[in-house]
Amino acid sequence: MVIKMQRIGKNVLKLSGMTRVAGSAGVGAKTESEGPLRDDFDFLYPDDGIGQSTWEKAESELQKKAITLAIENAGRTVKEIDCIFAGDLLNQCTGATFGIRDMNIPFIGMYGACSTMVLSLATASVFVDSGAAQTAVASTSSHFCSAEKQFRFPLEYGGQRTPTAQRTATAAGAAVLEYGQPQGIIIDKVMFGKIVDKGITDPNNMGAAMAPAAARTIADFLTDTGTRPMEYDLILTGDLGYVGSQLLYELLQTKENIDISSVHNDCGLLIYDREKQDVHAGGSGCGCCASVLCSHIFKRMRKGELKRILVVATGALLSPVTSMQNESIPGIAHAVEIIYR
Repeated sequence: MVIKMQRIGKNVLKLSGMTRVAGSAGVGAKTESEGPLRDDFDFLYPDDGIGQSTWEKAESELQKKAITLAIENAGRTVKEIDCIFAGDLLNQCTGATFGIRDMNIPFIGMYGACSTMVLSLATASVFVDSGAAQTAVASTSSHFCSAEKQFRFPLEYGGQRTPTAQRTATAAGAAVLEYGQPQGIIIDKVMFGKIVDKGITDPNNMGAAMAPAAARTIADFLTDTGTRPMEYDLILTGDLGYVGSQLLYELLQTKENIDISSVHNDCGLLIYDREKQDVHAGGSGCGCCASVLCSHIFKRMRKGELKRILVVATGALLSPVTSMQNESIPGIAHAVEIIYR
């Protein structure tokens, strides 16, 4: 009997249990190599330039490297990939576009700001689980210098960052999904989040802008699936940093009577050491969640240390134009439940 995808409650899609992560890879650069997860990355560049003439070209090279390594780790070739779901923080997703333009793979560009990795992973999983693709790649990247240039000020400006600011990771992650193997790392459920806007306008406080969306998605996911936080080995957000994580606890406890503090961690807190590195409230950028998930977390799952996790990636849906127009910052959070068996 073929087990088909089904909807649970109003928001969650339960997959067949046959879509697995066949291979993955996380790559980073200098600051990531100085952090606590240095040994889990599949590749680390010695500097942020990555041998390129511009920051944007450097980011494209990051994503290309992550995809290439993930395909190799899956024991596949580029020709065996049916489609790729990828994105980044740059205008028109050029980090992904120029990174994979020579691979000759059907490309579906994705944008969810810092939630893009889980958005890509969830969408690719639905494609694979439904039979629309046999093998697909989900990938995302970010670069500290290209993000500062686009969303704030170029580094040459020498602007002072506020304590609530987070450092955009110069990193990328990619995962290869395939159908037909019910063992290993399995994408079990996915949920596409709703836009939540609480009127935050400070572009240097992404944690505050994104935390309400994370709280909404986590509460809806637990309600629809009838699960409790303690049933998960880890509830992982990305990337709220310190400020957003503390706000998330408060929102869930006061509004929903849900306490996730004992099983929660955040990619923006895992990737850097806030006491030793100049990262203020922690890491951010869609390459942060992507690289941490596709290297550190998946390696822990393959070792059997984590059997059931809920990954909730958050994004701030702003642009330079909306900030200049004094618009608020809408947030979004997408979720995937991943199991290991």
